[in-house]
Amino acid sequence: MSKISKYILRLHIAPFIMGTFTVLFLFIFQFFLMHIDKLLGKGLDEWVIVQLIVLNIAWMLVLAVPMGVLFSTLMSFGSMAQHHEVTIIKASGGSLFRMMTPVVIGGVIISVLLFWFNDYVLPDANFRAKSLMQDIRRKKPTFTIEAGNFTMDLEGYTIIARQVDSLSGTLKGVTIYDTRGVSPQSIISADTGIVQFSADMSKLKLTLFSGEIVQVVANQVKNLRKITYKDYEILLDASGFTFERSDADLTSRGDREMSIADMQAIVDEANMLKNESKMQMYVEIKNHYNYLQGSQYLPTLPQEIQKYRNTDIKSLYKEIDNKVENNKPISLETALEKVDQRLSFLVSIISTDSAREKDFKLRASRYEVEIYKKYAIPFACLVFVFVGCPLGIYTRGGSFGISAAISLGFYLVYWACLIGGEKLADRGMLSPFLSMWAGNIIVGLLGLVLTIRINYESFYIPFFHSKKLLDI
Repeated sequence: MSKISKYILRLHIAPFIMGTFTVLFLFIFQFFLMHIDKLLGKGLDEWVIVQLIVLNIAWMLVLAVPMGVLFSTLMSFGSMAQHHEVTIIKASGGSLFRMMTPVVIGGVIISVLLFWFNDYVLPDANFRAKSLMQDIRRKKPTFTIEAGNFTMDLEGYTIIARQVDSLSGTLKGVTIYDTRGVSPQSIISADTGIVQFSADMSKLKLTLFSGEIVQVVANQVKNLRKITYKDYEILLDASGFTFERSDADLTSRGDREMSIADMQAIVDEANMLKNESKMQMYVEIKNHYNYLQGSQYLPTLPQEIQKYRNTDIKSLYKEIDNKVENNKPISLETALEKVDQRLSFLVSIISTDSAREKDFKLRASRYEVEIYKKYAIPFACLVFVFVGCPLGIYTRGGSFGISAAISLGFYLVYWACLIGGEKLADRGMLSPFLSMWAGNIIVGLLGLVLTIRINYESFYIPFFHSKKLLDI
């Protein structure tokens, strides 16, 4: 590797790290804003919150790395153009293609590494993050008793205390109402009390002093019983107030928690079932046609269709047509006896099979979108190299502000294509491949045009056009 190549790569290191971590910080900040209500006020251990953030950093990193590549190429080549280093290299016989060679190789390496991370690390990280978030949602807020306020966090009981010492857990003027709806109902009161959790945090232990218990049978006010006591101990169920990790194996995986191989297996199965529904519709229509002509029926039982699962559908149609030609006719009078009933039955079957075919098609499309996304996002690192290098030279965007603004603009266009394409593909309005690769194709073609024109110094953009900018 030449000294110039090493120098160009060295220029990219700091901007790449800075751009990637800036985007990561913005994603983490957005994550906190979205989930702060689920994390605070539940008494979660700091380590649990750290785990949740680290697991979610996986998907943030996949989105931040392409942005880091675009930002670093814009800033590095913009700085070289600003300090006339591009002019010096060209004067010594170099070209933009030659300057971009080490960056392109670096982009390929980053794309491969990001693809590996996207397929092998990200699915498990997403799955663990989803499981952890579900456990956090199940955890109840930390149990607290506020002076003068009713506390209904304990299922079946309502507690009020006139004075509360939160440090010692001492209560004064305590009243506990039994709201479980059982008979007899109880109202427990005490002058003082102490509240504390059991060792395993599953029970809430209330030790009351100098009070009374009033029990009354529903709808029988006269049937009232009063019990006084010096000290009384109550154990209440406090499950849910502690954080408990569930068995991850019991949680189902979504499309973003699967590898390409796992999703491809689902796509193959969905396509197979879709073809089976199409074959069944074809057989039913042929049968009805033969029925009206007085021919014998074709086999329509599911077990008789099974052998055609892996058969090309055109071959199946041909085989069915051959069977039709070889069937022996039956009387037309017999065929016309119950035409109305059979027609209604046919419409019902065709509607059901058509809906099943559509469902399986959308299911396959949804998983194919995620498969293509795992390829498209890493490939964007290479695409952004061809955009950032020539555009950095053209705009002389060596400063942080200019590079960040241009990067944000292209990034918004790219993600608009990606997100919009995903929505259209999920609704069956666009092919999964085109929906995920449209952004790469559009931005990539623009990058190639920019690279060729800047290399041969024949380029014009009205917004940026000036003699100073074209002096490269």
